[in-house]
Parts: sequence; structure tokens; C-alpha cells
Amino acid sequence: MESVLAILVGILVAAATFLLLERNLLRQIFGIMLLGAGVNLLILTVGRVTRVTPPLVPDGADLPPDGYANPLSQALILTAIVISFGLATFTLVLLYRTYQELGTMDADQLAEAEDESQE
Repeated sequence: MESVLAILVGILVAAATFLLLERNLLRQIFGIMLLGAGVNLLILTVGRVTRVTPPLVPDGADLPPDGYANPLSQALILTAIVISFGLATFTLVLLYRTYQELGTMDADQLAEAEDESQE
């Protein structure tokens, strides 16, 4: 299972890299969101994906038995999902407002519009 998830992480990161190299800002935002999903999946994979043993410590032991999934990685991913959703929402609203003002989402045209406004 971990090997399938590792391949999926590679595909997500490759697709995100492709989108980040685009000049369209909307595609760049989707690339950042896709990269975040890939990193979250990577953290989940590193924390072990198993149903063998729940992470409960038996009486008289200091550690849970071997073969358990780490719940810390799942908590970190949940927090990262909430933060990335808020960041994506803010960025999309900011991009929409920029598109309303300047009429473009191309990074080169936005740089030209910024140079013209400073003159």
C-alpha cells in the first residue's frame, strides 16, 4: 500500500510542478493546492498506513505494540488541510479581484501593468 501511495505522491508533485511553471496565475494556484495535497499524502504515508494495531498503550507498557499507525501525522494533516483551504480561498478571492481590476491573469501582463502604473 505504501508503494502505491508513494507513486501517487510522485504523480501529484509532478503535476503540481507542471502547473507551477505556467504563466496563468489560476493554474499556479491550483499547482500550489495540488502540491499541498501531495505533501499531505506523503506525511500520511510516512506515518504508516496500517490497520494492524490501534495506537493504544496496553496496561503496564510504555509504548504501543509494533505495527501501529502514528496518529500525530494524521492530526498534522488535518491541521494542514484547514490552513491550506483558508489560504486557497483567500488567494482565489485576491486573484478574482485582480482580474476585475486589470482584466488578465497572465503573470507577464500583470508585470507590464504594474510597470505602467508606477510611471
